Amino acid sequence: MNLRDYWITYITIFNRECKRVFRIWPQTLLPSVITIVLYFLIFGKVVGSRIGSMGDGVTYMQYITPGLIIMAVIQNSYGNVVSSFFGIRFSKAIEELLVSPVSNHVIVLGYISGGIFRGFIIGMFVSVAAFLLGGFATIHNVPLVLAGFIFCGALFSLGGLINAIFSQKFDDTTIFPTFILTPLIYLGGVFYNINNLTGLWHFISSCNPLFYIVDFVRYGFIGVSTVNPYFAFAAIVIFTFVLYYLCWYLLEKGIRLKA
Repeated sequence: MNLRDYWITYITIFNRECKRVFRIWPQTLLPSVITIVLYFLIFGKVVGSRIGSMGDGVTYMQYITPGLIIMAVIQNSYGNVVSSFFGIRFSKAIEELLVSPVSNHVIVLGYISGGIFRGFIIGMFVSVAAFLLGGFATIHNVPLVLAGFIFCGALFSLGGLINAIFSQKFDDTTIFPTFILTPLIYLGGVFYNINNLTGLWHFISSCNPLFYIVDFVRYGFIGVSTVNPYFAFAAIVIFTFVLYYLCWYLLEKGIRLKA
């Protein structure tokens, strides 16, 4: 296959994923927006009004807003890929894709692009909702926020692809969000500053890749960060490429995919 054939294959997979997002929008778009708006109202308005300032003139509502937005991006990027890829495994359509002369790089890129797209759309919707609810008035650095959305979407789309590859039944697709993603979110500094932690819990949070994502996006939105934002971005990029290689390797070797 030449580059044109690879491009057509990539666009075909990507278009299929995008159409799927809008075809079942009551399942893919609406629930996440409603859930995050409730987080804003409960934690931002009700709880935040009692907590007050987080320092540097930042209210609690402003502090948690970037984390809540990126949480929506994560959940949707992951959910899009894990459900879509496991669906074609379940229907045996994956066998046709694997025996075709399509590069595994194209397959990985096509599916994670769909996850990035859904995560990005949700991120935009939730950002508008946050703005209307007073989560932020201006964005400190728009390019950094967009970069955070894209790389965060890519990272957790890859996580969804890995989960879909190893899942044997639909129930298995909930293992990652239940036992890995949820702890990462709550130990990632979404609702608090990790500098308030000491000892083991501070160390665990510092090793959490989600902490660097949240901190980077928080800097992009409100200009406040716990670690150097460019160090955080470098960590995100490294995690992304590691998972990308793992996904490509699993497809290349046909692990859990070939009978």
